Amino acid sequence: MAGTLEAAEAASPVESLDVVARILKERLGAASVSFLITDFTGSSVVRLGAAGSVETAESARRIGLRNTTYDDVIRSQQPSVQDLGPGELVQVVAPVTNRGDAIGLLELFLPAVPDGEVMREIGETAHALAYIVIANRSFTDVYQWGRRTTPLSLAAEIQHRLLPASLACEAAQFAVAGALEPADHVGGDTFDYVIDRDTVQMSVTDAMGHDVDAALLATLVVGALRRARRAGADLLEQARQADLAMREHGRSGYVTGQLLRISLLDGSSEFINAGHPWPLRIRDGQVTQIAPKVDLPFGVLPEHTYRVQSLDLRPGDRLVMLTDGMLERNATTADLSGLIIRTRELHPREAARTLIGAIVEAAHGHLEDDATVMCLDWHGLHHSRRDAATGADLTGASQPEI
Repeated sequence: MAGTLEAAEAASPVESLDVVARILKERLGAASVSFLITDFTGSSVVRLGAAGSVETAESARRIGLRNTTYDDVIRSQQPSVQDLGPGELVQVVAPVTNRGDAIGLLELFLPAVPDGEVMREIGETAHALAYIVIANRSFTDVYQWGRRTTPLSLAAEIQHRLLPASLACEAAQFAVAGALEPADHVGGDTFDYVIDRDTVQMSVTDAMGHDVDAALLATLVVGALRRARRAGADLLEQARQADLAMREHGRSGYVTGQLLRISLLDGSSEFINAGHPWPLRIRDGQVTQIAPKVDLPFGVLPEHTYRVQSLDLRPGDRLVMLTDGMLERNATTADLSGLIIRTRELHPREAARTLIGAIVEAAHGHLEDDATVMCLDWHGLHHSRRDAATGADLTGASQPEI
């Protein structure tokens, strides 16, 4: 594995995957080895060929996931071995995933059914590929090209650049994932999350208007929130700076939003609602709409303050934060609460995609507004954290209010 990573690092960012594929092909005697990357929608994959064959001037060739082995592997995160009988090559498909972010798949065709040792090597290589993609995607557009089975508008390009680099993340205390489906005319939705030393922070925002104007307003708010957050500001100051940025530069526009911050030390939460649809929580098989106090959207005059509240989150809860595109009238045939219940056992990544897919289907593929959802599974603090010097248990209890 060390040699494989060293060879990938020595190659150019565009060729690193090809280098790993060649090494694996030689070691296992494979007829072929390839990497398939998931597209932005999560509904298809694109096979990235050898570096010299990637024609980025053309649209990526989409392979639909529905009812395929690829879909089974992504959803289960377990490798698949398909033996078609004597004289046929054996297909092996393994997930390429990092901390819950399903980046793609590693596919091999082998002359014989692999034993446990070979499967272990394939699994390790697939995991290494995830890190290789993450390390190299900031240097080349090839991975971005592979994720675009349809061309993006300027507004959609801006919108996608505002999203976190990984759309899902797992940790001991939680798992979180987001999904976004732009409307026919992009509506300015965004979502974001970050893990600090002692907290996880999330936001969902929705800018007024459509297309580039909405994308520019979203850029203002996301930039202000990230700037404040990275300077160590608390949730109240983050909201204040987002509001200030909108009032100073937003040209009379506004952005609704929700900000959530959860302590990984004691499980306590802080929550701000800036004119945004209320979140939903599923607990013990029941979906409840959480009804916090609602403050004005960012950018609405006159100057105002925001109230920091707490959310009642218990181990085993799933929290769903969404934008009003998930509630638009064309999507009313989708039973959102029922969908949340039926997808409860899915990973947040798959649940978010399923919820978005249902809304798009209900709207016959033409959304009037962006549809965005974030799913958070709160596992709680049963994995206790201990002080490195004293060994004292740092785990505390949550303090629910709403």
